Amino acid sequence: MHQPGLNNFQVRKHNKALFMSLMWRHKRLSKSRLAQLSGLTIPASSNILEELMNEGKLEHSPQSLSSRGKSSGSYQLPSTGAWTLCMCVTPTRIEYQLADAQLVGRGECGQITFSVTTPEALLSQIANMWRRVSQTWPKQRINLALAVHGQVDPVTGVSQHMPQAAWKAPVELKYLLEEQLKIDVRVDNDCVMLALAEKWLNPRQQSEFCVINVDYGIGSSFVINGEIFRGNLYGSGQIGHTVVDPRGQRCSCGRYGCLETVASLSALKHAARQRQPGAEPTNRQLLAAWKAGEPWILDWVSHAAAAIGMSLYNFLNTLNINQIWLYGRSCEFGAQWRDAIIRQIAFNPFDPQDTLKSKATNIHFGQLDRASQILGIGYLYVEER
Repeated sequence: MHQPGLNNFQVRKHNKALFMSLMWRHKRLSKSRLAQLSGLTIPASSNILEELMNEGKLEHSPQSLSSRGKSSGSYQLPSTGAWTLCMCVTPTRIEYQLADAQLVGRGECGQITFSVTTPEALLSQIANMWRRVSQTWPKQRINLALAVHGQVDPVTGVSQHMPQAAWKAPVELKYLLEEQLKIDVRVDNDCVMLALAEKWLNPRQQSEFCVINVDYGIGSSFVINGEIFRGNLYGSGQIGHTVVDPRGQRCSCGRYGCLETVASLSALKHAARQRQPGAEPTNRQLLAAWKAGEPWILDWVSHAAAAIGMSLYNFLNTLNINQIWLYGRSCEFGAQWRDAIIRQIAFNPFDPQDTLKSKATNIHFGQLDRASQILGIGYLYVEER
């Protein structure tokens, strides 16, 4: 079958998108650096920059990024435009970070905790937080970007299922908040937030990688060929609901022996309650007991890491992704926990560790601070442009 080539319009469109991607990642670049990063000539780069400035997508700045020779200044994203209040939302907590038009953080990353039993109460918490921030910046339009725990439909902005919530029905977060606040709202899963943060804010990012969030539950998100992979039903990344023990505990999803019932912090709390009925230990107390070397927790952590590793092994054999970033409070279990995960994937026959070290699977703790992680959800606006 004949495959038509790209015409000049398509090439120009591709190059403009490439330049904008580089600008969102670096925020400010010189023409020569843009040419170097894109592989284009200086004259070609000049033409693209002129078009982007005419479209209002970039601004020229007299600020030089080099102390050597004559400089023509630099280019930056527009400093005016809507800001974004980025939030990570659960039924008990909102973490938030305000970002300006260039998606650079403004102010400190904050957090509020609460206890809500209805979707309406959660919506009220989100709206009140937005109003509080908006009052601080009364002349600035501030949109919302929400990272929500559980399964989300990013197209409709519906939270389909939120673990820990007292309710089971879907919640139309996007529609209800846009109607109430008269702003733009974007919604996606909290693991997508981490993947977007890695994609846009980690200078070492690759075009294909995976983030695993091991916390109250266990979730993941995959970036394949530079794009978030969500699947047709937007359920991609539900690694926590892969079955590792068919005769195990019943999971919130209705099946038995899911990874979450074996290796999440909620599973650790369940194990602690079984050992001491009536006890309600906090994550901090359980972590302290682990650090103190309490044998049963040491055994539990080792078994949990092995289970995560086995699930990852299956994913790696399917997708052949060799970069994994670990996030979540379970990362406090440290290097031994991570090494136990790594040992389970070391037998991957498609991972030539002995001959191609540079391409062997790399599993590292995520290096982005919490503010950067939360800013990741704001890049939903960038990705739709």
